[in-house]
Amino acid sequence: MRIGVNALFLQRPATGMGQHLFHLLEGLDDHDSDIDYVLLSPRFRHSSTGRFPALSARFENIEVVTPLRRFGERLESLWWEQVGIVQTCHREGIDLLHCPYFAAPYFLPAKTVVTVHDVIPLVMPEYRMRPQSRMYTSLVAFTVRRVNAIITVSEYSKRDIMRTLRIPDERIHVIGNAVDASYRPITDTRLIDSVRDRYGIGPKYILYFGGFDVRKNVDRLLQAYAALPRSVQDEYQLVIAGRLHLLGHPLYPDPRPRVRELGLDDRVVVTGQIREQDKAPLYSAAALYLFPSLYEGFGIPVLEAMACGAAVVTSNLSALPEVAGDAAHLVDPYSVEAITAAIAELLENDELRNSLRERALLRARDFSWQRVAQQTLEVYKKLAAD
Repeated sequence: MRIGVNALFLQRPATGMGQHLFHLLEGLDDHDSDIDYVLLSPRFRHSSTGRFPALSARFENIEVVTPLRRFGERLESLWWEQVGIVQTCHREGIDLLHCPYFAAPYFLPAKTVVTVHDVIPLVMPEYRMRPQSRMYTSLVAFTVRRVNAIITVSEYSKRDIMRTLRIPDERIHVIGNAVDASYRPITDTRLIDSVRDRYGIGPKYILYFGGFDVRKNVDRLLQAYAALPRSVQDEYQLVIAGRLHLLGHPLYPDPRPRVRELGLDDRVVVTGQIREQDKAPLYSAAALYLFPSLYEGFGIPVLEAMACGAAVVTSNLSALPEVAGDAAHLVDPYSVEAITAAIAELLENDELRNSLRERALLRARDFSWQRVAQQTLEVYKKLAAD
């Protein structure tokens, strides 16, 4: 059997979908020795080099240059998803196609499985305000209804897929996420100090790491920190970490003006993009990790933080309680007062904070790429048998 995998997101390694695909391929290589895989890699005009895992000879990489290079990446992506990947599958004799993100071709070139991490554009109207976004969302929602199987990353996402796309239960397979083995407790104080120095972070801090689109709820997080007693703010900095993306776009507000407006310039550190190797030390040394997102199909940063033994405060909505289990303090993300109270309680209660750290490490062990690969392979084999 030859399985084709849409490898577009290997060119976007910093994204959650890029990391998911990278580690899934590694897991498939370790877990299976019989199937041949073909990585279907589009080459856009401004494509990055990409981050490809070290895979065995059973994995062949096929690069396809799009004919729409002068029309911009959006049209290039659309051509690739609807035309280029179909042509390449026919040319390469693909028996089964895996599209590891929410996009499938209208004319299916083979049995097809799609990974739908979430359906944010279908449940949050602000994410499809532009006409182009609405048209694209309608297209992918239509095409995904036609595929043979859907993989999603949480029971919560499965329920949303069933509700919004009217896809029956038996065609949807829940296979959770995992994180890289580099996410582990870091105790080397020299390493931690060097990372803190790199970003201008003091010895005690509360950490937010993630995106900055409106659903991440960073504004309420800033308000919650501003409501803490000044003595707590003096002892604990708030570190806002992550790549500032599409500044000026209404969906991606810049947190820095809000920091100034709240009078927190001297107590909040906005780091910008964090190097991959610096994440585990930052999670490990944080007094608390905050992630009060309004909607997540899974919530990879929460799992990363737990794998590093962080005490986590996260939302009681969407898939986050499913991921965190009993290993995090859950709050109403719409309530600034609830977020403030959770921060204050955990900073004052060392016993509770240490208990959360211990439970976080245990919870993180429930998620592994080996399990993800094994369950994904079972979906492939079931489709092949059917």
